[in-house]
Amino acid sequence: MAAIAMNTTKKSLLLCLLCTFLTITTTVTSFEYQVGGAKGWVVPPSNDTRIYNDWASENRFLIGDTVRFRYKKDSVMEVSMEDYKNCNSSHPSYFSNTGDTVYELDHSGPYYFISGVSGHCGKGQRMIIKVLTTDQDAGSGNGNGNGTAPPSSGGEADGHHKSASAVTLPLGGVSSSIVAVGLAGLAAASMF
Repeated sequence: MAAIAMNTTKKSLLLCLLCTFLTITTTVTSFEYQVGGAKGWVVPPSNDTRIYNDWASENRFLIGDTVRFRYKKDSVMEVSMEDYKNCNSSHPSYFSNTGDTVYELDHSGPYYFISGVSGHCGKGQRMIIKVLTTDQDAGSGNGNGNGTAPPSSGGEADGHHKSASAVTLPLGGVSSSIVAVGLAGLAAASMF
């Protein structure tokens, strides 16, 4: 009877350790998109006022992705659709003028960005980013359908530069220590 109880205890311990291991090693991949590439967030040339919207439409943004705006003597604002259409910068829902703004896309749907500097939006320094729901992007990962960043269409100079970063949930750097302890526990349990 004691042997049966010990086997049940070992099985319970192994199951618990396995569940802990699977929970700790869950990985979510998100991407950081560089708006404007090497040039950054600037007033576009007069013959290319759709540059930012063209760039945004070529990418598949998902919840958790970030967009980085780099600029000098400028700003970036998130505004309503109506304020976007009218280049109205008087009621932004988000404003930054740090020169290096990272904005997290935390929900699905459209995001409307404009420059806060007078006249820049009217010259084309504005962009709509559409963030897909998980259902809209099911199985295709981020961009090219294989779960990796889509290939660059010409590198950083034309605004297509992306960098990927993996985030381990929920314990980050602590997870490797716990996994090591869990594996040690598994080895000890197998000795019985």
